[in-house]
Amino acid sequence: MDGGSGAGSGAIAVVVFDLDGVLIDSEQVWDEVRRAYVAERGGRWAADSTARMMGMSTAEWSAYLTTLGIAGPAEAVSAEVIDLVAQRYGAAPPLLPGAVDAVRAIATRYRLGLASSSPRALIELVLERSGLASSFAVVVSSEEVSRGKPAPDVYLEAARRLGVPGSACVAVEDSSNGLRAAAAAGMAVVAVPNAHFPPAADALDLASATVASTAELTADVIHTAAAAASRSSNRESRSP
Repeated sequence: MDGGSGAGSGAIAVVVFDLDGVLIDSEQVWDEVRRAYVAERGGRWAADSTARMMGMSTAEWSAYLTTLGIAGPAEAVSAEVIDLVAQRYGAAPPLLPGAVDAVRAIATRYRLGLASSSPRALIELVLERSGLASSFAVVVSSEEVSRGKPAPDVYLEAARRLGVPGSACVAVEDSSNGLRAAAAAGMAVVAVPNAHFPPAADALDLASATVASTAELTADVIHTAAAAASRSSNRESRSP
């Protein structure tokens, strides 16, 4: 297993994965379920609703949905939406091709964490049914921190529980707000651009490495991202 003092020195201790859009093909499932939920209850979906909710914690997105004209407390809204998403996942969550193999291969080289905006119940469902639960030393849901992505809280908490600074981590992310959150936590970032909701150019610029799919994610890519982040950090430190 690799160790080191941090991404800033080109060596890392930990790889922290996102879940939705990185390990499972689920961003559009959340979008479809929430759109239908709002429509069936007489609400009105805003043009920017999908983008605004990406990365939000359960408390944040359920509160936001109540601003779209639907009745009911946010707690009831979140429970109902989460149940609908779980039904869509069924017995076989929509794992992305190559995701399980990528996680298992990288776990032979690095300690792994998971930092997700999904509620813990769905995270655990996916990890159990994919056989990946034992691969992650730490799992954090944004339900467990003060703010969802793009705030860095969920990534910082994952690093804290792993006993390392953010600079000792490489994060793997797919969305604009996820990329921003990981970068704000001081982590080097590998982007796996979401095919359904591609990240904004400014967010993608925060990545130190980019792969087209999770299947292409390897320990070498992780090392490349850490080294690129180190070079960038060194250049910035030398700038007047």
